[in-house]
Amino acid sequence: MQQNRLLEELSGKISALLAQSPAKDAEKNLRALLAGFFAKLDLVTREEFDVQARLLTRSREQLSAMASRVAELEARIAKPNP
Repeated sequence: MQQNRLLEELSGKISALLAQSPAKDAEKNLRALLAGFFAKLDLVTREEFDVQARLLTRSREQLSAMASRVAELEARIAKPNP
């Protein structure tokens, strides 16, 4: 138990030092720079991508069903009537 408390205390002190160091500012600046860069690109979120992927899947299924139906109707038309 003593060892765990010591490790937690050491971890807390290291985190506090990093929070006050220039590394924290550099991280914030880098995040802001990357956010600005990505904002300029024409990107979509993962959520938007997943919605569009589902719509595409459904559209492909409908297209396949319609193609089958058209083929069936064309076959009926092509049959000679007795």
